[in-house]
Amino acid sequence: MKISKKTVLNIAIILFVLSFFVTPLGHYGKILLNRVFSFSPPVIEASEREKITDYDWKLKDAEWNFFNFEKSKGRVVFINLWASWKLPSEAELASIQKMYNKYNGKMDFYIITNENRPPVEEFMEKQGFTFPVTYLIIGEKMPINPDEVPSSYLIDKSGNIVIYKKKIADWATREVYDLLDSLIAE
Repeated sequence: MKISKKTVLNIAIILFVLSFFVTPLGHYGKILLNRVFSFSPPVIEASEREKITDYDWKLKDAEWNFFNFEKSKGRVVFINLWASWKLPSEAELASIQKMYNKYNGKMDFYIITNENRPPVEEFMEKQGFTFPVTYLIIGEKMPINPDEVPSSYLIDKSGNIVIYKKKIADWATREVYDLLDSLIAE
């Protein structure tokens, strides 16, 4: 019995697709696909921007110490809500790390999760991420919606939400960097 080239090709395609479900190749392939299909986030028109007026919001830092979001009043702020177990979050965090490397010290970063420290620390070490992790306090009042994960906010010095992006985006783009440069220079 001779097997045709078409049958071999079909078997190869089926095995390739199955590899996405049962091997580590699948995990990395899904991360890659998420990154390929993430784009620079859209900027909200100035007339349609909402403003954060209440900066009185308690969070926890990486050492589990409480602090208040009030310290970021009058600064450019980037907020990202993420979860280590969500594949889109993992895909997006690489571009956030690049943005953090470029703008650390020039603006404030809040990469926020509601998870416990041990899995987050393990995830951060495994991925090689160095941005500071902030921990959400469940039930604490907050100026943003914590239910959409992943999602991100870029806030100008006056408290205006310049970008709100549900799902993932590529934060390491020329468009984002140009916008950040102009917001920081204001």
